Amino acid sequence: MLCHLHISNFAIVRALEIDWAGGMSTITGETGAGKSIAIDALSLCLGERADASVVRPGADKADIVASFDVSKLTGAQKWLAEQDLAMGSECIVRRVVSNEGRSRGYINGVQVPAQQLKALGQHLLSIHGQHAHQQLLKNDYQRQLIDAFAGHADTLEATRTAWRGWQQLQREYSELEQSQQQRDAQRQLLEYQVAELDNFAPLDDEYPNLEAEHSRLSHGNTLLSQSQQCLQLLYDDEQQNIYQALSVAAAQLEQLSSLDPALNSIQQMLNDALVQTEEASRELRRYADKVELDPERLQQVDERLSLWLNLSRKHQVAHEELPALHQQLSAQLASLTGDDKRLLQLAADIDSAQQQYLAQAQLLSEQRREAAAALSRQVSNSMHELSMANARFEIVLSPLSAEQAGANGTDAIEFQVSTNPGQPLQAMHKVASGGELSRISLAIQVILADKVTTPTLIFDEVDVGISGPVAAGVGRLLRQLGDSTQIICVTHLPQVASQGHQQLFVEKYTDGIATETRMRTLSDEERISEIARLLAGENISASALANARELLCAPAV
Repeated sequence: MLCHLHISNFAIVRALEIDWAGGMSTITGETGAGKSIAIDALSLCLGERADASVVRPGADKADIVASFDVSKLTGAQKWLAEQDLAMGSECIVRRVVSNEGRSRGYINGVQVPAQQLKALGQHLLSIHGQHAHQQLLKNDYQRQLIDAFAGHADTLEATRTAWRGWQQLQREYSELEQSQQQRDAQRQLLEYQVAELDNFAPLDDEYPNLEAEHSRLSHGNTLLSQSQQCLQLLYDDEQQNIYQALSVAAAQLEQLSSLDPALNSIQQMLNDALVQTEEASRELRRYADKVELDPERLQQVDERLSLWLNLSRKHQVAHEELPALHQQLSAQLASLTGDDKRLLQLAADIDSAQQQYLAQAQLLSEQRREAAAALSRQVSNSMHELSMANARFEIVLSPLSAEQAGANGTDAIEFQVSTNPGQPLQAMHKVASGGELSRISLAIQVILADKVTTPTLIFDEVDVGISGPVAAGVGRLLRQLGDSTQIICVTHLPQVASQGHQQLFVEKYTDGIATETRMRTLSDEERISEIARLLAGENISASALANARELLCAPAV
C-alpha cells in the first residue's frame, strides 16, 4: 500500500509531505485548491508523460517520491525481483522532471525508463477518474470489465494464442496461394529444363574426360603411325635402331674402362639407357596395339560434346558447371512440388487451428455468460442501493459473425439498462443519463475492485453529478471497500467524505506574488468543521455542525 508521498515544486505545490494510512482516506478542499494534485503527482511518479509545464514556476525541477509497503504484494515483489530492483518490504519510486522537460525515473535508487515505472505502477495502485463512466459506453471497455470480473485470464490468453496461430497459418496459405500462378509458370519451365538435363544426364568430371577421349579418337591415325615409327627407330628396325647403337657404344666403353676406370660411370649410364630404351619400346608397343581407330565412337563423343556445349551456352554456365546446374534445377523443382504439398498440409492445419480456436472461444463464452449473470445481479443490487430502486442492469452476449470474430473471442458484449418500471432493457447509451452512468460506473468499479489484487484504489471525483441519498450510498460502498483495501477518494460530497477512516484537506495560499497548495490531515474537530462547510458553504450554522457530527457519528460538543 501507499505509505508516504513527497512532492516538491510540482505545479502549484512548493513542498508537500503526506503520510497515508490504510482503509479509506478522503480528500476535500475548496474548488480550485488542487484536490487532485496528489493524484496527479502519483500518476507522474508512476510513468505518466512528463513535460516542463509540471514544474512550479521559478523552480529548476519537480521532484516526486512515493514510498510503498510491498510486503504483502506478491505481484510487485515478483516484478521487482525479475528486474533486480527488490529492496525488502519497501519500494521507493521517484520521478524528477527538469524545467526543460527532461525527466528521470528511479526505483529503489536505480534509474529506469518511464515504461518500467508504469509497469510497476500496475502492481501498486489503480486510478479511477471522474470520466470513467464515459468509457463505460464503449464495447471494448465493457468486454474488458466482464473479463476482469470473470478472472479468466488464462482462458482469454489461450483464446488469443489460438487466434494468432490460426491467423498465421491463413496468412502463410494466402501468400503461397497468391504466388501459385507464378509458381506454375516457373514449374513448367523447370520441368522442361530438368527433363532435358535428365535426358542428357551430365556427370561430374565427365566433360574433361570427353575432351581427352575426343582428342585421342580424332587423332588416332597420327598417334598410331607416329608411335610405330618411334618404335622402329628405338628398337624394331633390323638394320639400324637406337637400342643397337647404344649396345655397341656400351660394349666399347666396357673395354675402354679396363684401361681407364674413369669411364666406368659413363659406361653405367649407357647400360641404364639401354634398360630405359628397352622398357620404353615395350610400353610404346603396348600403346600402339591399343590405339583405336573407331569412327563410330568418335562420332558419339563428338555429338555429346556438341550437345554439352549447346546446353552450357543455353543455361549460360561454364562447361564444367552443367552437372551442378542440373542438381540445382532439380532441387528447385522439388521445392515447388513441396509448396503444393505445403498448401495441402496448410489447409488441413488451418481447419484444425480454426476448430481449436472455436473450442477455446466457446469455453471463453461460457465463462463470460456465467460471469455476466453474476455481475448483472451485483450491479443491479448496487444500483438499488444508489437510489435507483427500479433499475435493472443486464449484460447481453451475442455471437459475432465469422468476419467479426477475433483474438478476444466470438462474443458481442452489450451493457443494457432499464431505469424505470415497465421500460425495456436497452443499450446503456440510449437510456442512461450522465448521473445514472456515474452511479453504474462506480458500482462496477467497486465490484471489480474486490476482484483484483491492486492494493491501492484511487477514486478521483467519481461522484460528480450525484448528491443526497445517492451520495450516501456511494460513501457506504467506498467505506465497505476500504475495510479490506486502501482507498483514496477525492470528493466534494460530505456524505462521501464523512465515510473516510481519515480525511485530508487541501487549501490554497497566495501572498499576492505566488500561489501555493498545501495538504494536511484533519483532526476530529477539524473534520466536523470541514463536513459542515461541505454541507452549508462558508456560512456554517449550528445545524450544519450538528449534521456534520451526525454524518461522522461524532458526539455533540
